[in-house]
Amino acid sequence: MADSQGQPVFRLQKMYVKDLSFENPNAPEVYFQQEEPKVEVKLSVSNRSLDDEHWEASLSITATAAMGEKTLFIAEVEHAGAFQISGVPAEHLPRVLAVDCLTLLFPFTRQILSQAAVDGGFLPFLLEPINFAAMYEASRTTQEEKH
Repeated sequence: MADSQGQPVFRLQKMYVKDLSFENPNAPEVYFQQEEPKVEVKLSVSNRSLDDEHWEASLSITATAAMGEKTLFIAEVEHAGAFQISGVPAEHLPRVLAVDCLTLLFPFTRQILSQAAVDGGFLPFLLEPINFAAMYEASRTTQEEKH
């Protein structure tokens, strides 16, 4: 499963958008309001085995911006990557999928959402960086506490 020198292999083979949606339900009225918008962001992650040495890791992000009772926009993206992963010990694979794969995808996912906001007539929407290692450790701690 490793390369010819027995080293682990970790390669991004392909990035792709699985789903992209942008809703601008109150245009054009919202363009003339002066309030500071409130933004809510929801993030989910997933991965699945494609074969013995290929995996898909994906980020799903929904960003909802509102001013008072009016929705400015709802942007949703599921952005994924196909990765070749071999020679990685089984106990390290969950961390590679949840941290390394997502860390590679995130800057591109962030750009897709930002461009969708611009194309919808808004300023660029820039997500704050996400610490996937901290998220992974927090989820492991939560799982250990349940057992």
